[in-house]
This record gives sequence, structure tokens and C-alpha cells, in this order.
Amino acid sequence: MTEQDAGEGMNGMDQEHGTQESGQGRGRDSGQDHEPDHEPDRTSAVRTVPAPVARVFAVLADPAAHGAIDGTGWVRRPVDRAPLTEPGQVFRMGMYHSGHPDGTYVTANRVHVLEPPHAIGWFTGTERDDGGLDFGGWFWRYDLAPLGPDRTRVTLTYDWSAVPDSVREYLTFPPFPPGHLTDSLSHLAALVAREGPES
Repeated sequence: MTEQDAGEGMNGMDQEHGTQESGQGRGRDSGQDHEPDHEPDRTSAVRTVPAPVARVFAVLADPAAHGAIDGTGWVRRPVDRAPLTEPGQVFRMGMYHSGHPDGTYVTANRVHVLEPPHAIGWFTGTERDDGGLDFGGWFWRYDLAPLGPDRTRVTLTYDWSAVPDSVREYLTFPPFPPGHLTDSLSHLAALVAREGPES
């Protein structure tokens, strides 16, 4: 597993542009003091998206949207295009990174939380030749809180607290630059806006 495998890359500002912390707290949409986050091996960002919570969740549950949300160019295409509908579901993503030994590669992602329309998250790993899956211990999670009929507070968390020391010896966490999660939430907001009102 390489450093690039550690990110199926989706990943101090005001509420309109988002807030990102690393191992210290999660932003509140109201601009109040941050709620303490005592887990050191995680980073998170918060943004208010001007859309209903169900629409935001639907975009996150669509693997075809993940490349646009990520915005780094790492996430290229969904191998499995079915919407995410249940914990345990595995979806594979075609990836590219110039630092990866093969350039192009495929991640296998297993949904570990899915609570429509309030939470969705997955572990990222790789698929062996025999079809088995290996996970390194990091995950992505989105928590959605409705702030009214047309506004949703989205918290994006990347957590590597379960990564064993053997993996930490050759991977650096988080595997993306500062601001990546904030940028990712900006991409999510723009994508949701393009989706338009719920039918």
C-alpha cells in the first residue's frame, strides 16, 4: 500500500468558506468556539452548503461524483457506479497519482457508516489478486446536519487513528496538503448547486 492509496482523496476560515482543523476541534457553523476533538489522528473541515440535506447526501452517495468533490485529479472514475445504499457495500475507484509505482491504480472502498441523510463514510484499501480486501485503517466520513429546509452543515473527517505502526513507518498522514478538506467541501457545495432543486 502506497502513500497515494491512503487517500481516495476526497478530503481558519469563516463559515461561508469553511473551517479546517487537525486533531483539535470541529468548526461550528455559527462561528462559536470549536467543540474539542480529543482524537489526535484526524483532521476535519466544516462548511455550510446552501441546499437541503437530502440533496447533499445524494451527491455524496454517488461514486460518480467523488472525483469532482475531491478536485485533486487523483480520483478519476468509479469502477462501481451503483449508489451507496448500505454498510458493507464495496465500491472501487479508478485513481491516478504520479508518485504511485503504477501511476494508475484502483482503490477498494468499504462503506462503514450509512445513515441517510445524516452520515456516510468508508474505509479505503486495496483488492488482492484473490479478491480479498486489505484496509490500512483510515477512513473518510461526512456528517450532515440540517440547518433549515435549504441549508446543511457538512463536516468532513479524515481519520487515521486505527492505522498500525507498521503502516505509519512508510506512510505519512494525512496524505494531502493543508486545506484539502476545505477545498473538497467547496467542490461539494459547487456540485450540489449544479444539481439543482430536488425533483
